[in-house]
Amino acid sequence: MLLEKGMPGLSARRLKTQGWLSSNTALVMMDNVKVPRESLIGEINKGFLPIMHQFNRERFMGIISVCRMMRMCIEDSVKFARQRKTFGRRLIDHQVIRHKIMDMGRMVETTYALLELLAFEMKRGVEPRLISGHIALLKAHATKCVEVCAREASQILGGASYLRHGIGERVERIYREVRVNAIGGGSEEVMIDLASKQSQL
Repeated sequence: MLLEKGMPGLSARRLKTQGWLSSNTALVMMDNVKVPRESLIGEINKGFLPIMHQFNRERFMGIISVCRMMRMCIEDSVKFARQRKTFGRRLIDHQVIRHKIMDMGRMVETTYALLELLAFEMKRGVEPRLISGHIALLKAHATKCVEVCAREASQILGGASYLRHGIGERVERIYREVRVNAIGGGSEEVMIDLASKQSQL
């Protein structure tokens, strides 16, 4: 149904979120709202079908976003580690820091390679039902990887990653938004279960 602002009985209250501070997340309340017939979208009792059909694209776009976040973690970690000095050496000159960065790189590159493969399959017209399990599995993988990348970048940047300004502001934001990516479009647990069902285990 299409409900318009100002309809009698319809009200909304903005909710404060942990991340995505610019999002318009709201509690929508309906109290005996009268909806005209012409406000019906699609068929009665078949509203979930259009939502289901767009899940693949929503999850695919979420994976793209998460890949970008991982790359930002790497970019900011390398930039900071080249500037910051500890014990007389640049942070990047410490093996443990280079290994953290390479682990982040491994995660983003493998995720992106699988994303490219799925993009190819979608472009060539593979039936959405047949690819949904793969997309779900990659979404779970990507959100687990971005969580690690955000943590490792935060470790590298130290206190700078705890501030909402300066060289660490992007990492701070990504760390804060890890949860919404892991939950939005289907939680990791739901994604893994969907993939297992699609695999016919």
